[in-house]
Amino acid sequence: MAFHEIRFPANLSFGALGGPERRTEIVELANGFEERNTPWSASRRRYDAGAGLRALDDLEAMIAFFEARQGRLHGFRWKDWSDYRSAMASSPITAFDQLIGTGDGVTRAFQLRKAYASGAQTVYRTITKPVAGSVLAGVGQTALTLGDDYTVDTATGRVTFTRPPDVGAEVRAGFEFDVPVRFDTDLVQVSVASFKAGSLPSVPVLEVRQ
Repeated sequence: MAFHEIRFPANLSFGALGGPERRTEIVELANGFEERNTPWSASRRRYDAGAGLRALDDLEAMIAFFEARQGRLHGFRWKDWSDYRSAMASSPITAFDQLIGTGDGVTRAFQLRKAYASGAQTVYRTITKPVAGSVLAGVGQTALTLGDDYTVDTATGRVTFTRPPDVGAEVRAGFEFDVPVRFDTDLVQVSVASFKAGSLPSVPVLEVRQ
């Protein structure tokens, strides 16, 4: 089992159905009240790479990608077109989009994360697969320079600063990111509908924990 640092063709994932999944355990008591609990601290995303009729070239690219990953065996990157940026869809990415930590004068490495806020509640999502060249970082009010002031591990989502951020300084970052996933099937069924197009009804894809 391994993870291949390669992205599923973005033109094929465009239009895919999918999103976050939560697991909630509900126990209904005799008096009609409920007790709710969850064994998951974070959501897990599911997608479907099948999208009905496709050009035969696209089907061949899909099958080649599936074979190279050996079905469910190896993970890969997936672009979730509905959620792949640190900023809102209508806003440019900046070095101050997301708070990823606070300086203590010693720590140099910080994990990328994205905040999802609604009302008084905020949930943080760990980002482990940033897109190479997309990560902007800043400390306090100062935007820093990639290479000179910090480096990024695109396989883990760790940002390492050349100099530890000062005590109390906000460490922020902006980025694009992929979702680490694997195929959730060992069978792909293709039907050729014409000489130019074929049908790929369903190819489930599941986020993997890392």
